[in-house]
Amino acid sequence: MSRWTLGVLGGSGLYAIDGLENRQWVSIDTPWGTPSDDILFADYGDVRLRFLPRHGRGHALNPTRVNYRANIDALKRAGCTDVLSISAVGSLKERYAPGHFVAVDQFIDRTFAREKSFFGPGCVAHVSVADPVCYRLSGLAADAAERAGATVHRPEDGRSLTYIAIEGPQFSTRAESELYRRWGCDVIGMTNMPEAKLVREAELPYATLAMVTDYDCWHPDHGSVDVASVIAILQQNAQTAGAAVRALCDALSDQARTACASGIETNLDTAIITPPEARDPVLMAKLDAVMGRLASSL
Repeated sequence: MSRWTLGVLGGSGLYAIDGLENRQWVSIDTPWGTPSDDILFADYGDVRLRFLPRHGRGHALNPTRVNYRANIDALKRAGCTDVLSISAVGSLKERYAPGHFVAVDQFIDRTFAREKSFFGPGCVAHVSVADPVCYRLSGLAADAAERAGATVHRPEDGRSLTYIAIEGPQFSTRAESELYRRWGCDVIGMTNMPEAKLVREAELPYATLAMVTDYDCWHPDHGSVDVASVIAILQQNAQTAGAAVRALCDALSDQARTACASGIETNLDTAIITPPEARDPVLMAKLDAVMGRLASSL
């Protein structure tokens, strides 16, 4: 039976969950620079887990300084078949209260100071991110969070749940928060872009469980967001998030890992424009993990 190797991007509380076996922190070098931290290799049931602290242990990196390309390349080199992001967000809707989880399925990228692609001069590629999450993985993760006792919101009746990514590190102005609400956004964060785009370029199915910590600054009955309130809710949610990862692993252990029906694992087949003879060998060498499946054409 083909096993799942699940990469988990999130905070430090996730890596202390009970039941992990064969724990080992592993340093992985990438041609894109240094990842946020070493990766914790572990097993839970029949699932191989690869935990990467997105901001580094001790939260030393702000969202702009995270090396998203190195992180995703490192997870690919670590053998991940799928990637789950567990991320703190602010709520832009009354019904998504602090402590709730939101299984987002769409993103708006308002970041501007980050490298957003593995491809560039010497090898041009345009992957589709029309549907940026893997619905299979997202559904399984939402189910797991519910079994862990969380209140979970999902896309339903054809309506998406949208995460707007801002550059940060500052929180929004009230005018910005109201603008994003008028756009129809559901939650706001600083980390899931360009992460979701890069995971798609690396041909890895991706899903996000967004943990609501606050109401940003738009809510008339709540004060403006501050770090202390965010940390308080995060600490409350850490145990639930860890339980959700365990429940997800239990579900994945019960089924063979098969390819995603939407073709995520082969999306580079129709994305690369530059013909082999015109590709820059230096860039192609850096793409050895991202394009590993297509090694014969590098």
